[in-house]
Amino acid sequence: MLFEMMARCAALVSRLGLASRLAIAVALGAVLAGAPLVPRAEAKTLRFAFQGELKAVDPYALMESFSLAMGSAVYEGLIRRGPDLKIEPCLATSWETLDPLHWRFHLRKGVKFHEGQDFTADDVVFSAQRLHTQGSDLKNLVAPDTKVVKIDDYTVDFILTHPDPLLMAQWESWGIFSKKWSEEHGATEATAMNATTPPYAALHANGTGPFILVSHEPGVKTVWKKNPNWWDKPKHNLDEVVFTPIPSNATRVAALLSGEIDWMDPVPLPDQARVNANPGTQVLAGPELRTIFLGFDQMRPELGHSNVKGKNPFKDVRVRKAFYQAIDEEAIKTKVMRGLATPAALMIAPSLYSESKDFKRIPFDPEAAKKLLGEAGYPDGFEVQLDCPNDRYVNDEAICQAVVGMLARIGVKVDLVAEPKSKFFARILAVGGYDTSFYLLGWTPATYESYNVFQYNIQCRDEKGNGGHNNIGGYCNPKVDELANAALQETDQEKRDDIFKQAWQISLFDDVGFIPLHQQALAWGVSKKVHVIQRSDNFYVFAWVNMD
Repeated sequence: MLFEMMARCAALVSRLGLASRLAIAVALGAVLAGAPLVPRAEAKTLRFAFQGELKAVDPYALMESFSLAMGSAVYEGLIRRGPDLKIEPCLATSWETLDPLHWRFHLRKGVKFHEGQDFTADDVVFSAQRLHTQGSDLKNLVAPDTKVVKIDDYTVDFILTHPDPLLMAQWESWGIFSKKWSEEHGATEATAMNATTPPYAALHANGTGPFILVSHEPGVKTVWKKNPNWWDKPKHNLDEVVFTPIPSNATRVAALLSGEIDWMDPVPLPDQARVNANPGTQVLAGPELRTIFLGFDQMRPELGHSNVKGKNPFKDVRVRKAFYQAIDEEAIKTKVMRGLATPAALMIAPSLYSESKDFKRIPFDPEAAKKLLGEAGYPDGFEVQLDCPNDRYVNDEAICQAVVGMLARIGVKVDLVAEPKSKFFARILAVGGYDTSFYLLGWTPATYESYNVFQYNIQCRDEKGNGGHNNIGGYCNPKVDELANAALQETDQEKRDDIFKQAWQISLFDDVGFIPLHQQALAWGVSKKVHVIQRSDNFYVFAWVNMD
């Protein structure tokens, strides 16, 4: 800073007359002579890069772990999860169940939003309402028929219509908004992912969390600074966090190796050895809870994005099973994922479901697949579009390319549309009208158990927001819903898992409603001067980062 000031002074002095320049020089010399140069502690700036962009800083815009993790730098929930994924108090200091339908939360006092507003019960009630506005992708975090009642400024009751032991299990992702700030800035509605003009809350933020948003340029850069007035004791030593999207794998790796960035996700599989061999960097690898899977449009009477007219082949279980049996997941694991994937029989990681060992994938069998297509009336196959993100999951586009080739062997011609996740999600989710016929998606259950997968991805789609919000293809079997809801209310874990066993059997094996592929592996690239904590759900917590 001192040398910068001297440079500016020199530029100014050069425009003055000789006498003035001499006078200023004498004065400046006197100041410097009396001011010893004390080295200032270097600011700690964490530079983070991801393959995809952060479209909006409104965390209600997208139920996606990357976007939610970015939002958690600013916004906090009533609860949060520690490094061991266990729930701990956050904006609520404690809670109690007065009866199975009546939960009471006691709020933290003395907390302020970044722009100075006091955090109170009014903000919790308002945020519950904001969850259910049109653009929100987080509607299922609080059931629409739940009454959220202010008891006093620091007490809020949630009154349910049915018991829900998982009520707050996902609330780390529910960031509380300031009611006053939202009303002042026209931010009472959640930001829709397909919004053509970003509203105020898409570019600005005001939470209670450990970092304050400085600026957000979608697709370019997002900057946060430390919140000096955070209510909690900081576990980090950062002054600033800078996020830059870098879509190119080669560019992202080069930036890490050269020291331009400190942390990147993901490290491409072919580059992991090089990152580990570099003296100043390393790969943090581990199993991830996310399951990658394929889904079909099973709702529309006529299949879109296809050459089939007047009917929908995916309504026939034989066609869905043919697609499943045509896909060689072992080849995807070996050739595309280079061994860093675990083939999945279910849409939940084995570590999260005790009876997963009893399920095996439907066998890869192209000949059986061809026979099934013929029986269904498509002996020569048909054409269909496969929608896939190209910057969200590990090797997502490469996985889809492999699927295209495998389906070609049974006569199915697949037109692959791979695009950035901001466009992909805006089109295929509810706000985009579920505009897809065949798609690839990944899911990590925020509750770390089976019900979350059913609630969002498998239950019949309910336009009121009670379930199936991310059931993009519209799979629907009331028996599966009945089982999932029964499991939700069962407190005995063994009995609960037995109920889910029936639901998994029907949805994935009898109905073949989806094609599970694999659980991908985590691979973060970090500078050795950066100390991060890696959660198995791939949730980034800047508030846990320390730099040497």
